[in-house]
Parts: sequence; structure tokens; C-alpha cells
Amino acid sequence: MTEKDSKKAPRAKTDATLVVRQATLSDIPALQALSAKVYPSGAFTAEMLRGQITNFPQGQFLVEYKGKVVGHCAAFKISGEIALKPHTWKEITGGGYASRHDPEGDYLYGMEVCVDPDYRGIRIGSRLYQRRKKLCQDLNLTGIIFGGRMPGYAKRMEKLNGPEEYLELVKARKLRDQVVFFHLSNDFEPIGILKNYMVSDLESQGYAVHMVWKNPLIAEPPTQEKKKRGRLPQSVRVAAVQFQMRKVTSEEQFQNQLEYFIDIASDYDSDFVVFPELVTLALLSAAPQKMRPEEAIDHLTDYTGRYTKFMQKMAIAYNINIIGGSHPTKMPDGDIHNVSYVFLRDGSTHSQEKLHPTPNERYWWNIKGGDTLQTIQTDCGPIGVLVCYDTEFPETARHLVDQGALMIFVPFCTDERQGYLRVRYCSQAIAVQNQCFVVMAGTVGNLPDVENMDINYAESCVLTPCDFPFARDGIAAIAPPNTETIAFADLQLQNLLTSRQAGSVQNLKDRRFDLYNVQWHSKGKA
Repeated sequence: MTEKDSKKAPRAKTDATLVVRQATLSDIPALQALSAKVYPSGAFTAEMLRGQITNFPQGQFLVEYKGKVVGHCAAFKISGEIALKPHTWKEITGGGYASRHDPEGDYLYGMEVCVDPDYRGIRIGSRLYQRRKKLCQDLNLTGIIFGGRMPGYAKRMEKLNGPEEYLELVKARKLRDQVVFFHLSNDFEPIGILKNYMVSDLESQGYAVHMVWKNPLIAEPPTQEKKKRGRLPQSVRVAAVQFQMRKVTSEEQFQNQLEYFIDIASDYDSDFVVFPELVTLALLSAAPQKMRPEEAIDHLTDYTGRYTKFMQKMAIAYNINIIGGSHPTKMPDGDIHNVSYVFLRDGSTHSQEKLHPTPNERYWWNIKGGDTLQTIQTDCGPIGVLVCYDTEFPETARHLVDQGALMIFVPFCTDERQGYLRVRYCSQAIAVQNQCFVVMAGTVGNLPDVENMDINYAESCVLTPCDFPFARDGIAAIAPPNTETIAFADLQLQNLLTSRQAGSVQNLKDRRFDLYNVQWHSKGKA
């Protein structure tokens, strides 16, 4: 076996099923219905919502899932001199109308976040907090302030010396409060307790945690120890899964293995998680009998619909972009291609075929190569995917970078170290020559009962250009050889843009277009 490359199904793309956008006046009926569902006795009125949107339209966001409004957050600008002092919710929000909005304010005040209880578990609240942080940074504000509920307090108040003690115990993880934990996990710093903040909140006994998030672009970080998972806004966190091929007894067991790594990557606030090439071949070990290679690949294509549906669900549920390795897929003409599917956290699905099947793939599995290579637009900028052997043809990466790619993801599957190094050295060359980031994820372990997947070798890694702003030796992260694990790295996209214009060398800028260029003749549909 040599590098096992994967290829793309007909550049499939589905419309986004989950959208975060600015609320408008036409959304008021849906927002009011959501508020009434979440707060039956204290919902926003249509007038309040109209006031919020009219006073500060930029600060009002909602989440639509399959066309239904399932989340909402409201904010306005205010002076820190006011918001950092003791206050009540009614006082500071102008009775819920956001009428205290101050165009000259230096902070955002978060007056509301609500999520439809029927749609919890797909990170709606996290998405709204991320959008609010982005707004704060886009407006160059000092930070965000709000009063956060502490709904577990009423049940424990008789055993405590007040809400301050309760907060300290929650921060120390000696007591559990989901709401406070959520705010802490989103990098908000408690600076005190607000008394009589919202008297109707009986679970919190009217108290609230006075929370602050400081914009890291213009302010010193909070004095409390900084969360290990925090990152600056122009940083993209990537996770490369070094996946162990092992025998499974069912499709469900295999899906649980995938979800395990997706969960970990999401827990560490990764923007992308990358699986290896041909990761789904592990499913063949669950077949009742051993099959010839051509039979096995044809059998595996039956799993395509279930695999893509499952991974799309994971991307939404864990709020993460997933490069799903690759999966053999039967084309409309009956040919089998090695396809890398990309599942974005907005619910859309994309695919990239492997262009160059290896001699091994062609011989054992009769896999054919694809014809198109295009970037995929994500919420972290345009990306490209090259499946294993595709990295060994320099024109492919140049074509992606010419389309604007800043990051190239490389799912690979190699049987021994020489094959791995071919992909690794070519990927490092891609990072240097194209001044881009390259993320490699490969398979380890073995599948003794699956033909042509006997052994695997990998050292998954995240590669950078070789210049002062980047990682030493051009390696941002690397996994130990042949060990199941995840390699994480934070990538500063601005460093790429700066180095392309003012680096020690400027490979893209200094190309001799008068002597050479790459011309792409695509036979497939865009």
C-alpha cells in the first residue's frame, strides 16, 4: 500500500441550515414568540423589541435553524462608568427598551440571551456570544458587561453565607451552576454580585453575577488566570485527529469514535477538526465476512448517505467545522471516487474529490480521479483540501492559493514511513512556497481483516511557512508517531497576510509571471 488518496463527489453543497444574523423589525413576531416560550411570565413585548432594534440595530442578533428562530440576544452601547457600578436590569436597560443606548459608550451591555429549550445542545448560546464578541471588536469597544443569572443559588442559600460564597464555590468547581459555568467558559470574569438585579428571578433570589469580558485587542486581559482555550479573534484553532484504525462491531460504534474526537476538539474551542483519508474503511471490519478489495469498496459506498448525514449533524451540534477525512463515493456514472467531505458548522456540506489516485488505489479499488479543485468559503476564510497524493503535485496547492486559500487541509493515509514522508515533505514545501498553513491528519493502527489496509504510519502535524512570525522549524504542532491523539495549534491568519507583503522572502509576490504560470483546465462543474 502507498498513500491512499481520496476524491470528491460531484462538488456537492447544501444550503446552510443554521444561520446567525442581525435581527430586523420584521423578526419581531418570531422574537416575541420565542421570548414568551422561554419566559412565560416576563416576555419581551413587541414594543420592547422594536425599541431594542431601533435604538441599536447592530446589537440585536438571532439564530435561525431550518428557517425557525431558535435563539436571540440583545445588546446596546453604554459607558463603563455606568455599567461597572451597581445597577439593576430595569434601570440600565431602560425597562427593556435599550433606551440607555449611548452611541459614545465604550462597552457593550448584554441585556438578553435566550435559546429555545427544544433546540439546546447545538451551541446556539455559544454562537450568539461569539457574534457579540465579534461586534465588540469590530466597534473597537473596551469589552462586554452584563448581569448573569445564578439559578442554583436559591436551592443552596440556607447553607451558605450569601451569594458571594456561592459564586466562589462555583468558581472553585465545588458547586455546579450551568449558567455561571457557561459564562466562565466563554471567558467572562466575575467582578462582583449585583443585588436586586432582577427581583422576579426567584431561582437567583434577585441576585446576578456582575460579568465582564475585555476586548483582548485593546485591553489588558482580566487579572484572573486566563483560560487555556481562549484565543484572539484573528486566531484560528485547528485540531488534527491521528485516528487509530481498529476493528469495530457496528456502524454505531464507529460513529461513537468519530464523535469522541469531535467532542474533544469542540471542547477546546477548535474552529476546525480534521480526520484522515479513508477513515471510513474501519467499517469494513464490521462486515460479516471478508471481501475482495473491489467488493469491499463498492460495499462501503452504500454508507455515504448515512455518513454525511451523521457528520453534518455533528458539525452543527458541536459548533465546529469538520474536514471528514475521505470516503469512497459512487458517482452517477458508476465510477468510485475518493471524496473528502467538508461539514461546516452552519449546516452546509461541501466536497472535494481526490484528483490523483495512487497506483495502489487504481489497482486494488479501481478508484478514479476527480476533475475540479476549488476553495471552500468558511467562517474563518477560504480553505482548500488536498487528499494525500494530491500534495505531491505542486500545481494543486498553487491553484488553491491563487483562489485565496490561507489554510490547506491534508487528510492522508500512508502505510509506512517513506510514504508518510513524501506527503509530509511536499506539504511543508506547500506551506513555504505558497505562504499558507497546512494541516495534516493521518491514520495509525491496523485492520488485519481488511484487504489493502494492513498497516498505517502517521505523524499528524500543523505546518507553517518558515519565517520569524511563525513556528520554529515551520511546525506549529506535531503528534507522536503511531499514537492515537489530537494535535492542536492556533494559527494567526494576519501573519500570513503580513509575510506575503513584507516577509524575509515573499514567494507569492516575487513569482515570475513573465516566465511561467499555472493554467487550470477543469473538466468538472464548478
